[in-house]
Amino acid sequence: MVDKNKVLFLNSSFTKSEPTTTSDNVEELTIKGYASTNDVDRHGDIVPASVWEKGIENYLKNPVILAYHNHGLPIGRMTEHTVDEKGLLVKARISQAAGDVYNLVKDGVLTAFSIGFRIVDAEYNSALELFVVKELELHEISVVSVPANQNTLFSLSKAFDTAEEFKSFKMQFASKSDSANGLEASSEANSEITEEWKMDPKQLEQMLADAATKAADQATKSLLAAQEKAASEKAAADKAEAELQARIKAAVALATPSTTGAEALMAEVEKRFAAQADETKSVIAGLESALKDKAAEIEAIQKSKMQFAGDKAGMQYADKEKAIMLAKMTGKALEGTKFGREMVEKYGAHVPSATWELEVSTNLEAEVRRRLVVAPNLRNIAMATNVMTIPVNPEAGVATWMANTAFGTTASAGSNATHALKEITLNAYKVATNEYMAYEEEEDALLALAPIVRDAMIRRVARAVDRAMLRGAGTGSDPVLGLVGYDAVSAVNLDISDATKATVATLRALRKDLGAWGLDPSELVYIVSTDVYYDLLDDEIFQTVDKIGTQATLLTGQVGSIANTPVLVSAEFADKAAGAAGAICFAPGNFIAGNQRGLRIDTQDLVETQRKVMVASLRTGMTQVTTNLGAGVSALRYVA
Repeated sequence: MVDKNKVLFLNSSFTKSEPTTTSDNVEELTIKGYASTNDVDRHGDIVPASVWEKGIENYLKNPVILAYHNHGLPIGRMTEHTVDEKGLLVKARISQAAGDVYNLVKDGVLTAFSIGFRIVDAEYNSALELFVVKELELHEISVVSVPANQNTLFSLSKAFDTAEEFKSFKMQFASKSDSANGLEASSEANSEITEEWKMDPKQLEQMLADAATKAADQATKSLLAAQEKAASEKAAADKAEAELQARIKAAVALATPSTTGAEALMAEVEKRFAAQADETKSVIAGLESALKDKAAEIEAIQKSKMQFAGDKAGMQYADKEKAIMLAKMTGKALEGTKFGREMVEKYGAHVPSATWELEVSTNLEAEVRRRLVVAPNLRNIAMATNVMTIPVNPEAGVATWMANTAFGTTASAGSNATHALKEITLNAYKVATNEYMAYEEEEDALLALAPIVRDAMIRRVARAVDRAMLRGAGTGSDPVLGLVGYDAVSAVNLDISDATKATVATLRALRKDLGAWGLDPSELVYIVSTDVYYDLLDDEIFQTVDKIGTQATLLTGQVGSIANTPVLVSAEFADKAAGAAGAICFAPGNFIAGNQRGLRIDTQDLVETQRKVMVASLRTGMTQVTTNLGAGVSALRYVA
């Protein structure tokens, strides 16, 4: 594989002016020419003039002219440059200090520019054999001798040893769909047929659309040519008729008074004129028939093209989601289902299924996160891998107050303190849920089940994530350690054996148990079980959402506030029993959640049970940041 960043060289001739002498009696020589042009070479490679506007920016920082591409042999500087419709026009000053090179330029031995540049962006269509440079970076400009073959001055292919290397280089700029779906040019018909078999339905439909467009263009050209031919022949016929009429008049004028001779002449004239008229009518009739045939063909092509122009503006997200979910449930391509085909017929053949899948996956993940209560309160970061090591800087104590007598002594710096970073490890664990469908299920039935399956999978994933981050065990099949687990021994308990209820005072005790973490109530969050929530409703001091304004919404799960600390309710606490937690107060700033990837849905056939399984999964996790001020979590636990 040829390096995509290979430096390429293009050559072009320049002209020189007569040497001039500076005020310091130093002779200088000025040369001028196009360092590159926008010519299209015989290989179909195009370097548009517009790319030089940006491509020359870095070179202008030090516009030195070299000799023979030797960076150790500078011979002058570029003094002017212009980008016009032809390409990059360069004017350079060659110093007499260049020695032999100066004399070779002066004597006309070295008469060409050679530019070295790197292609930053290009587009290669292997089917059309067209390579267009879209962005490049100029590295240097050198003075060289003129190549023997002037026709190869602007050929990119001359920068490579073989045609295969050049083709390999260009293929790196081909679109993924171009190289992945067998669009490479081939001289063998069998290879082309094989490549067409590899195309998916969307590409075949695209090929048909392109063919229809090409046929329409050819038919239009044929129609225009026929019209021009008819007009030309009509003009010729009119001219012939005019000449004939002139000859008739001349013959009549020269005719003798003899009635017999004049009649004979007129008969011959009329005969010839009738023959010419019949021939002209025949030609025109043939052209009219051809025009009618082409018009019908063009109309048919235009009608066929209409099926590729669906009203994409009318597409609804709900239809996209149904189409993607049904394709996943049946294990077919988007167009392989009845509903998918209807979408194609309604909105056009070019349905961007990959884009739809990403959009649906993103919306399903957003729906999962909308149902979460605990996770949205934590700081979230994106994880490139399932394990990430994060450096943190815990509190390192306090500085030392020094006595005035210590100034100027070795003790003036205070007591020694070692500054050390701490590392924490964040793991993203996989959570998954699945749905099973029998092979016998019809598409219409699956289409009706799709919303039910979707909601069930989203609800299960959301509950699993919330439960893990609230009260996960942190071991085995329950790998995430939840917030409750970070408060090993709580100082706040509630007797389960009597009718004691949780109150606002109980939750304030949780905040007090946090120590330094509990100083700022606006940086804390209460999460309570449904049992504790109903207990709080009986406490007149508790401020529910109808008393604290409209800031609380269902999206956050907030149901009230205690001293400016929001109170959220979660149904994922364990059942009310001795040792179980009923509420927590925690500092979100001491915890961090990581997401390695979003929600994805996969389908697999289970042949042995004649079913399909659809699995929804994502990777996430959480961890504590530091323990120097305590855990940052205080839990209310029931005791017998």
